Amino acid sequence: MTSDGLIEPASARAPYVVALDIGTSSGRAALFDAEAREVEATRARVEWSFETTREGGAETDADQLLEQLARVVDETHARVAALNLRVEALAVSCFWHSLVGVDAEGRALTPLYGWADTRAAREVADLRRRFDERAVHARTGCRFHASYWPAKLLWLRRERPDAWRECARWLSFGEFLALRFCGAEAASVSQASATGLFDQRRCAWDAELTDALGLRLDQLPPLVPADETATRAAFRLAPHYAARWPQLRECPWFAAVGDGAANNIGAGCVNKNSVALMVGTSGAMRVLYEGEPPASLPDSLWCYRADRRRVAVGGALSDGGWLYNWMRESLRFAALESNDDEIERELSALAPCAHGLTLLPFWAGERSTNWNPQSSGAITGLTMHTRPVEILRAALEAVAYRFAHIARSLDAFAPAAEIRASGGALAASPLWTQIISDVLARPVHLSTAREASSRGAALLALESLGAIDHLADAPVGLSRTFQPDMQAHAVYRAAAERQESLYQLILKD
Repeated sequence: MTSDGLIEPASARAPYVVALDIGTSSGRAALFDAEAREVEATRARVEWSFETTREGGAETDADQLLEQLARVVDETHARVAALNLRVEALAVSCFWHSLVGVDAEGRALTPLYGWADTRAAREVADLRRRFDERAVHARTGCRFHASYWPAKLLWLRRERPDAWRECARWLSFGEFLALRFCGAEAASVSQASATGLFDQRRCAWDAELTDALGLRLDQLPPLVPADETATRAAFRLAPHYAARWPQLRECPWFAAVGDGAANNIGAGCVNKNSVALMVGTSGAMRVLYEGEPPASLPDSLWCYRADRRRVAVGGALSDGGWLYNWMRESLRFAALESNDDEIERELSALAPCAHGLTLLPFWAGERSTNWNPQSSGAITGLTMHTRPVEILRAALEAVAYRFAHIARSLDAFAPAAEIRASGGALAASPLWTQIISDVLARPVHLSTAREASSRGAALLALESLGAIDHLADAPVGLSRTFQPDMQAHAVYRAAAERQESLYQLILKD
């Protein structure tokens, strides 16, 4: 094993799985062995981003993203071929909640809309007037929100009537990728479960909502059959890509699972004994377990699926790592010639809440816990003496307070569960992980999984291949445990109350 936790090719064990992980700011591919260990020197990566607009848009060109990801597969394919290893399957994890409309030939007729697109806020209000939101939430696992398909589709019907009429089918990006790479028109239960149009108990598209939206079932992707974990239910490469990637020609390609569910699995959080806390571009806390969806959900939480056997319950924050990056760029830390280590040292030198600021971290709107797409960011307490590093520290603390709201709701499903953290933002900032531990007043264990979503997708594929009996058969280690400072917790608790007071004041206004 190498110093950064990778497995050298000579020590890796077959069968081998290539995992393609598509996040909201990067795409990654790598080879994993039979124990879900990443094989050294097989990883490829590309950075990308949604284009945001002043009106709340978050979109990108689906074809351009597809080609960027194809080049990532090119690179990993070349490295695997050089090692002369036989790949048995390709697994995919992909961000939840995206939407793209295609014509009858599978060509994209709309941009790819991301979960951070808030332009459908007006449609959210309309949906809440027309439907019993509690009943819809209990059935679909989703509140009405601009992130989900019902509001997005109504917005498209109003603002893009030509696209509404011309689109033959509406897809998530995971289905768009399978359609173009494999010619397959099917969605995993995992991807469908996070659209807001899916009946979580029946594992079928929700008839009441689709009818009310004026959608035909043939405008939605068919679901992968109930035996989706069997290799016979997977896809095969279309001729063009089979020629481009001969090492993958005979591989079953599994339908994309939601990156959040894959993250839980890759971090080792596969039952109610552990909660996955992730801070990447956004943030989330989730419990994943085998069984049925909860009979009722707190208003603050959602319920999706990893597959037909496994349910994920949690909450999501729209602002995580990208709020940190926005602060870093907008407050001109680079111009001040501060690198990441220097910024971390400056942040660590500040006492909890010593800046006197109260911040609402809703730069990309609000999902959990109040599901208000019209929420926006706010900072109070600024003075002539406020320094950029203090604003950044206030942002890290503010995100932690929102996690505390989610954690309280999750306690009903996973009482006394340990918290396992992953994600690039926390790996890069031990201080942020410590702040979260202090705010929650609970230990936070940092996972050794470098790319938990990639690893989770690989584990699901290995289970389907019969290489492992259960996801828990390939445990992941912990690199560090952060213990809460209870004196800091008392300070943060008062600050969290100030944040909530500010939130209520602005909401009332």
